[in-house]
Amino acid sequence: MTPSQLLLEGVELMLFGIGFVFAFLVLLILCIRLMSYLTGRFVSEQPLKVAAAQAASAETDADTIAAIQAAIHQHRARRG
Repeated sequence: MTPSQLLLEGVELMLFGIGFVFAFLVLLILCIRLMSYLTGRFVSEQPLKVAAAQAASAETDADTIAAIQAAIHQHRARRG
């Protein structure tokens, strides 16, 4: 094979590779958009009432706050 034929084959292989990667990325983007559409259509966006109720009722009592403050003070005292 002559150098010009080898160069032509190299360019052809490069273009084939670029085309394959481009087609794969386009297919990947289309699949992601399709999944986004389907999840937006079939999954409700209403928050769970149980999680909201637990977060609202999660009050920290004075003993827990004192224990956390003591642990922080002890940690800072050890570090110098």
